[in-house]
Amino acid sequence: MECNQAEIISNVQVVTDIYEMKLTAAMCALVRPGQFVQVQVPGFYLRRPISVCEVNDSEMTLIYKVVGQGTSAMHAMQAGEMLNLFGPLGTGFPIEDRDVVLIGGGVGIPPLVETAKQYRCSGRHVTAVLGFNTKDQIFLVDQFLNLGCDVIVATMDGSHGTRGTVMDAMKEHHVSNDFVEACGPMPMLKAVSASCQGYISLESRMACGIGACMGCVVKDRNEESLRVCKDGPVFAIGKVVL
Repeated sequence: MECNQAEIISNVQVVTDIYEMKLTAAMCALVRPGQFVQVQVPGFYLRRPISVCEVNDSEMTLIYKVVGQGTSAMHAMQAGEMLNLFGPLGTGFPIEDRDVVLIGGGVGIPPLVETAKQYRCSGRHVTAVLGFNTKDQIFLVDQFLNLGCDVIVATMDGSHGTRGTVMDAMKEHHVSNDFVEACGPMPMLKAVSASCQGYISLESRMACGIGACMGCVVKDRNEESLRVCKDGPVFAIGKVVL
């Protein structure tokens, strides 16, 4: 892990309250799918943990939701301004030599883009099942399509794709649950864990990002403590009590 000054290349709105920020940083070459960085927003003491959506040797893409004062200040920043990044942090998604179903919900979808890219680069078939509340909140679908993934969309109100959850969409389209990698809200992860094999990435409030503060502890099946930021955020399905 490193602590880098990163220059903002662009910072644009994707859909309501969702923004895409592209940055250059020395740590880019170290980032693996599913990892995150801790962003130091100028004027705020605590860093914001944000998963990496896409990355190459010199540039990374962060997609974030404006939910408070820190991310509100972040969305107002312009190209050419600097942010301090600490990372890459956490255990990411494994890239196995097999086809995969990537399941994402809302702001849990971004880290699946780089995951999909790595699977496609290794010649594997990728199905992306993406869940949103309504069609107005849909984002990143084109990125998965451009990578050559099969994409299935579910909306809770039925305004686009399957009406209901990602699990409803998998059932409707007869998608295999033999090997999945998923990231999204807890109700979605519980449903995925109940019927699928593979890995899930947990969302959690993280203060330090390195496992020191113990603010993001979860329990495994043996009641042992695990830190989402350090031991995760990606865990094998069944490892963590949800």
